[in-house]
Amino acid sequence: MGAFIQNQILGMLWLKALTGKMLTAFGLDIESRIGGSVHFFFYDVIKITLLLFVLIFIISYIQSFFPPERSKKILSRCKGFPARVIAALLGTVTSFCSCSSIPLFMGFTTAGLPLGVTFSFLISSPMVDFASLILLTSIFGWKIAIAYVVLGLVVAIAGGTIIEHLHMEDQVEVLLTPVKCCCSCSKAKTTQKQRLVLSMHSVTDTLKKVFPYILLSVAVGAVIHNWIPENWIINTLGVKNPLGVILAVFAGIPMYSDIFGCISISESLLAKGALLGVVLSFMMAVTTLSLPSLIMLKKVIKTKLLVVFVSICVAGIILVGYFFNAFQALFLN
Repeated sequence: MGAFIQNQILGMLWLKALTGKMLTAFGLDIESRIGGSVHFFFYDVIKITLLLFVLIFIISYIQSFFPPERSKKILSRCKGFPARVIAALLGTVTSFCSCSSIPLFMGFTTAGLPLGVTFSFLISSPMVDFASLILLTSIFGWKIAIAYVVLGLVVAIAGGTIIEHLHMEDQVEVLLTPVKCCCSCSKAKTTQKQRLVLSMHSVTDTLKKVFPYILLSVAVGAVIHNWIPENWIINTLGVKNPLGVILAVFAGIPMYSDIFGCISISESLLAKGALLGVVLSFMMAVTTLSLPSLIMLKKVIKTKLLVVFVSICVAGIILVGYFFNAFQALFLN
C-alpha cells in the first residue's frame, strides 16, 4: 500500500507511462536522447504542476488559520527554547518562499518577540514545509523526506538559538515603511467559503509566479538526465569529489526558486550519480538563501547580523549534506 501511494499517487508513474504512450503515438522515440528529453519534460511539468495545485490549495487553507496576528499570539505565549521550537514548526505552515517570510519576520520582531524566535521562523519557513515533505516523498521516498524536514527544523532551531545568545538586537533596522512581499499574502478569512476562495486565489497567484521557474527547472533537468555524461556528474558531485556538498550550496545561493522550481534538477542529478547529500543541500540552499531574499533581508537587518545568518545557514546546510552523504545507503535502500 505504501509503495502504491508513493509510486502511483505521489510519484504518478501512471502519468509517466501515459505521456510515453502519447509521445510514441506521435512518432517520437522516447528511448532516444531527444525523445527521452521531451518525455522527461512533459511528464515532470505535468506532475509538478498537479502536485503544486493540490499542495498550495491545502497549504493556503491551513495558512488561513494562522494569520500574522494569531502567529504572534502563539509565539508570545512561550519563551526560550520551546518558543524557538514552536517558531520553527510554525514556519512549516506559512509562506512559500524566503521572500514572503521576511515581512512576517519583521512583524514578529516589531511585536517584541525574541530575535532567536524570529530567526528560527525565518530559517524554517522556506526550508521545510508541508509541500517539501509531500514533494520529496514523491521523488525520493518517505525516509528521505522525513529526515530532510527533521534536519531542516534542527538547523532552524539551532540557528535561532545561536543568534539569540549572540544578543544582536541592535543589528535590526528600524523601518518606517513595511517591507513588501514578493508573493501573494492574504489576510485570513473567517467563513469556510472565504477560506476556500482564498486558497484557490493563492493557487492561481502562486502558479503564475513559479510556473516559469518550473519550466526552466524541468528543461535543465531534462538536459542533465539525457545529455550530461554520467561520469562528469560523478566526478563533480559524486563520491570522487569530497567538496561536492560545498559546491552545491554555493551554486544554489544565486538562484531564486522554491522546492517546486528545483526538484527536477535535483532528481536528474541524483539519477546521474550525484550524492544524496549534495542534491538535498543544493535544494536547501536554493530555498533558504536565494540572492533576492538576501537583498530584501539586507533592508531590515544590518550587515553583521546578515553575515551571521548566512554563515549559520550555510554551515547547517553543509552539515546536513554530509550527514545524508554518510548515510546515503541507509536512506536509499
